[in-house]
Amino acid sequence: MTDILTPRLRLTVPTIDHFAQCLALWSDPAVTRFIGGVPQTREQIWARLLRYIGHWQALGFGYWVVETIEGGRFVGEVGFSDYRRDITPRFDGTPEMGWVLSPAAHGQGFATEATKAALTWRDSTLPGRETVAIIQPDHAASLRVAAKLGFVVEQTAIYHDDPILLLRRQRHPLHE
Repeated sequence: MTDILTPRLRLTVPTIDHFAQCLALWSDPAVTRFIGGVPQTREQIWARLLRYIGHWQALGFGYWVVETIEGGRFVGEVGFSDYRRDITPRFDGTPEMGWVLSPAAHGQGFATEATKAALTWRDSTLPGRETVAIIQPDHAASLRVAAKLGFVVEQTAIYHDDPILLLRRQRHPLHE
């Protein structure tokens, strides 16, 4: 488990001490608008944090908590998962990338900075060539970030009875 530093950000492996920040993030309707559609409960957010910690323990990868280096302000979360989602087509075993930022951190380039650093780590550390992401079709900001990262929309899939875009990204050739 490793922390990552960028010029402005620290990506750190989450602990239960991050619960208050995760609670504030995931209970915010502006955050969940495109991710599930409704704010999460305290119980759901606790389970999410434990899944993040468990990913690192069981799989050697997971989500990081993103904070500013200057001042240690909580920015959001970025990382990889293997949730074995009930989605067609299935992508079990392929790291699924996700990112979510606090509304106060929007529009500052933090999403791109953090996700690029996480993908550099992924490309140099994890096996396999592909990374996937799922994004709601009308989530323009996340689709812009995904395009900057090299993700390409592969198809529209159905997840929890709603359309979702399935995107794929190939490992950067420098890491072959």
